[in-house]
Amino acid sequence: MTSEDPFTDLDGYVALPRAAGLALSPDGRRLVVGVSALDAGKTRYTSALWEVDPAGERPARRLTRSKEGESGAAFTRDGDLLFVSSRPVPDAEEEGDAPRALWRQPAAGGDAEVLAAPPGGVHGVVVAREAGTVVFASPMLPSAADAERDRELRRERKDGKVSAILHEEYPVRFWDHDLGPARNRLLAGKPGDEPRDLTGHAGRALDDESTWDVSPDGGTVAASWMVAEPGGSQRSTLVAIDVATGERRVLADDAGHEYTEPRFSPDGSRIAVVVQAKSTPAKAGDAWLAVLPADGGEPQALTAGWDRWPHDARWLPDGSALVVTADDQGNAPLWRVDATTGEVTRLTERGAFSDVQVSPDGRWAYALRSFVDSPPAPYRVALDGSAVEALPGPVPEVTVPGRVEEVTTTAADGAKLRAWLALPHDAGPGSPAPLLLWIHGGPLGSWNAWQWRWNPWLAVAQGYAVLLPDPAISTGYGLDFIQRGWGEWGGAPYTDLMAITDAAVERADVDETRAAAMGGSFGGYMANWVAGHTGRFRAIVTHASLWSMDQFGPTTDAAYYWTRDMTQEAAARNSPNAFADRITTPMLVIHGDKDYRVPIGEGLRLWWDLVSRSAAEDGTTPHKFLYFPDENHWILTPNHVKVWYSTVLAFLAHHVLGQEWQRPELLG
Repeated sequence: MTSEDPFTDLDGYVALPRAAGLALSPDGRRLVVGVSALDAGKTRYTSALWEVDPAGERPARRLTRSKEGESGAAFTRDGDLLFVSSRPVPDAEEEGDAPRALWRQPAAGGDAEVLAAPPGGVHGVVVAREAGTVVFASPMLPSAADAERDRELRRERKDGKVSAILHEEYPVRFWDHDLGPARNRLLAGKPGDEPRDLTGHAGRALDDESTWDVSPDGGTVAASWMVAEPGGSQRSTLVAIDVATGERRVLADDAGHEYTEPRFSPDGSRIAVVVQAKSTPAKAGDAWLAVLPADGGEPQALTAGWDRWPHDARWLPDGSALVVTADDQGNAPLWRVDATTGEVTRLTERGAFSDVQVSPDGRWAYALRSFVDSPPAPYRVALDGSAVEALPGPVPEVTVPGRVEEVTTTAADGAKLRAWLALPHDAGPGSPAPLLLWIHGGPLGSWNAWQWRWNPWLAVAQGYAVLLPDPAISTGYGLDFIQRGWGEWGGAPYTDLMAITDAAVERADVDETRAAAMGGSFGGYMANWVAGHTGRFRAIVTHASLWSMDQFGPTTDAAYYWTRDMTQEAAARNSPNAFADRITTPMLVIHGDKDYRVPIGEGLRLWWDLVSRSAAEDGTTPHKFLYFPDENHWILTPNHVKVWYSTVLAFLAHHVLGQEWQRPELLG
């Protein structure tokens, strides 16, 4: 299998290696990237760490190798590589006892050694640049005083076959897994020392989306800290935790804002943080970058006047500026933000950048760069704006079977609309391609990066022109653009989608008479809304989709969040199930049973509402339901990925291209 044919062969597609995550050594000489690839059995992905030359001269080389995989790379002060892995721990008490432990691979060479193996595993590793203190999170049971007692309690639950969880606070689930009974705690220590528990049982405070950083001198941890609000709600505050004593003090906490992604300045005197104004059903909340004194004081807003949402901030070594990413007009560039004035300078053009690292000399930013037509790969960007260069990475380049162009139009209210259009190479006036409208999820999102889960090029390889629009509520176009669809998903987001589709089918290389629509999550919601409001499409695919808003709101994993998006009245107005009687287009419904963000009840109810309205005398229906008992919001295992794409493409081929229905072989 080569990298030139994976879009016509699903075995080749799922075998493509995938880069994710970057870490830079303190001296700037070693850049490490994670790469996921199929395991020997071709039933799951495992990750390994590779070293990339920051100067772009040497080829990448593999650093780790095990069947369990390694991820979460970080460096010690002395340049040793830290990583997290569930490879067997030497001298484990029980056979098969392999938590996600913290390992150290010496810079001078030699075998990796275990630094910490708490029974709940390790994640979120950060290192104090000067002191070398290592901080990480590990879930522990509420009544455990230490790791040893946590291990004993876990063994008692296992031996007693107890899986029950007693909840005393909300939420109880997150995306694809149950929360509790173990909850995150922060632990800290020098490499080789027994890590100390900094927080004790903190309940919801350190949830699965919490982030933290440690000061250069290793004395303080800054963390986003969840606190309870009335009505089952919660919000993220910012706290400082003394590493020596565990004493905690509040740095930022007010009812109207949330604080995430803290990052200490190089001298430890300041903390950069992303501030998010809490939304209400009437108004979308803005976001900006702020800086506050590490010893306490009011946050100074740096980018409140910039109509973009920054994140992934990294300081320059001299503390004069930060490098951030932010969506913008179908891209996600790197930007430089002056740490005093907040002045913003764009550093890159096309592409979506992530996982930013800054060189110790302040000359370069390293990042993974992807785009609609290219998967993530390591790049370096000159901070004076003079160069954007690809580095020799561990993942081979992929040649997509087509080209990307831009489609633009104007909405009825005057808003400028745009989309990417992925086209087969041979699409033209003499051979227009059938259209596939592919709606992104979120709803706060943008089509600007490579997608493994929703990859348009597998459809392009089958001859489709795939339209990737950013309708109202999309990011990268300013707060007013989001506000256009806030709380009224069936309004401007829908009319924007129809307007940009109208613009696409005016092209001579697109066939208006053969068109389909599809989407996942919020995109699935929009696909359902489209099905109930137009018959222009021959087929509609809806994945992990919201169907009945009164049912969805209280059962999703973060119900309090949705009360900030819509009133009950707005939810009723914008509920797709209210228009079930209007649906005439064949629909493929897809849902995973372990989806806790959009619970399976949405898919089951949609399926019943479709089949119960099928009027054929023989009881047949044009609709289909692809159900995954052990997948979640995302279909992740390789064979199920092949099932997903093969079923979607077969359904489209039948209804859009007029081919005979062919049941995918993997479905029996």
